[in-house]
Amino acid sequence: MTRELRGAPPAVRQDIELPAPPGMSPQLRELAARGLVRRYRKGTVLIEEGDRGDALYVILAGRLRAFSAAANGREITFGIYGPGEYLGEMSLDGGPRSASVETVEASLCSVVTRETLDRFIDERPAFAFELMAKVICRARAATLSAKNLALNSVYGSLKQLLESAARPGPDGTAVVGERLTHQDIANRIGCSREMVSRVMKDLETGQYVRQHEGRLVIAHPLPIRW
Repeated sequence: MTRELRGAPPAVRQDIELPAPPGMSPQLRELAARGLVRRYRKGTVLIEEGDRGDALYVILAGRLRAFSAAANGREITFGIYGPGEYLGEMSLDGGPRSASVETVEASLCSVVTRETLDRFIDERPAFAFELMAKVICRARAATLSAKNLALNSVYGSLKQLLESAARPGPDGTAVVGERLTHQDIANRIGCSREMVSRVMKDLETGQYVRQHEGRLVIAHPLPIRW
């Protein structure tokens, strides 16, 4: 995992034509055009939890992961974000970063400073509502995640994760679009990799799930209880 070098000249490419990811609002695209376009290698840490920063990362290509890590090395993943989304808005109040962010794959981002964002909102006040809606949406997701961790068993959380990430296939099965390792799943639902492996082995033995070309296939509806 590599850390972005502080104080180093930025790898900026202002001659790059900005991609237009599906779902990106015209206002967000306009804001991204005012930032510094940077390329990052896979595994680059853009934000470290606890640091103070004033930059917003608008994702133009690739994927970023927001996560927290404990002193013992255990991690929990809050979300994976792709093109048309942005990260870093939670520290725009001047407080410390609430989570770390790293690239899951080679990524292209527009880095927007607080000063640039303030000027943009002065010119486009409606974007403040778009930004506020995103913060509220993520706060609700965090609340739901905390509720699931508190009220659901490990299996219940795993079942919900797989079902929410799966898309119906033509043969009546459902395919999880994301390539999730057992460690990825453990990070998402806040448990050990060993526990996930144990549950997944039972589901495979019961022929509820199987692997196909590196992706997880849900062959039959998952049981209500493990």
